[in-house]
Amino acid sequence: MIERLRAFERWWHAPAPARRLAMLRVIIGGYALGYVTLRVGHLVGVSAMSAQQWKPVGPAVLLAAPLPHAAVVAAAVVTALLGAAFVAGLRFRLTGPAFAAALLWVTSYRNSWGMVFHTENLMVLHVLVLALSPAADALSLDARRRPPVDDTPRARYGWAIRLLCAVTVTTYFIAGWSKLHNSGISWVTSDTLRLYVAYDNLRKVELGDSYSWLGTTLAEHGWLFPPLAAVSLLAELGAPLALVHPRVGRWWCALAWSFHAGVVVMMAIVFHYPLAGVGYASFFRVEELADRWHRFMATRAGRAR
Repeated sequence: MIERLRAFERWWHAPAPARRLAMLRVIIGGYALGYVTLRVGHLVGVSAMSAQQWKPVGPAVLLAAPLPHAAVVAAAVVTALLGAAFVAGLRFRLTGPAFAAALLWVTSYRNSWGMVFHTENLMVLHVLVLALSPAADALSLDARRRPPVDDTPRARYGWAIRLLCAVTVTTYFIAGWSKLHNSGISWVTSDTLRLYVAYDNLRKVELGDSYSWLGTTLAEHGWLFPPLAAVSLLAELGAPLALVHPRVGRWWCALAWSFHAGVVVMMAIVFHYPLAGVGYASFFRVEELADRWHRFMATRAGRAR
């Protein structure tokens, strides 16, 4: 038993270079900053809604009533400023956790008005993990004020990357498990998925919203949906296998991405975070992007001479 625990500890603390974790801070934090900045109108627009629509979720349950409009705007602005510091790695020990908490707050507050959106959950969880890690030891403003850290792989950076991957696969596994819990094996053997696709597109047509023409067309061919349902269940329940080996993880990422692409094509539902590839960044050697950028800038500087 002790040997198994030691083996798990070695696996969990698999060494990784500081730049890999730093690039994940830049990529994931940059996406989150863009999310807040581009959707600021959406985040603060809830202030115009009726108080009857107020159903607090997450940390918003601490409020007895909705916040004034000025407070909602201030929260969004502060979140964006903290996000910029997060990406730049400026005073990260303070701004990292502060941005994670602020992002959790503004997304939870938005979800407290009517429909609860799940599309940003993984993004928020990833930011929370990075905020509690040494993600600014390299490629940051903080790093410029200290002696440079060599890029020797260390467990100090590996655990956070492993946790990012574990959080990702856990969200997919929970989704698959809920399908089995609610529908059983009939999710694969029945018309359940076909009915979901047909209903969602019909609802959008009735509401005058964007819908999938292909989804409505394919809904007439019931034989297509059991295989599609099986693949979706395989991608979700098989997600933990992505932690077994890096190559398996990358293949799973391709399968999971294809699943989301299929949802767009069939139902016009966009999960931007995974579709952009950011949700799977922790499975890859993203520090190579920094290397390519430095080579590009060096080549450009050489041509300018």
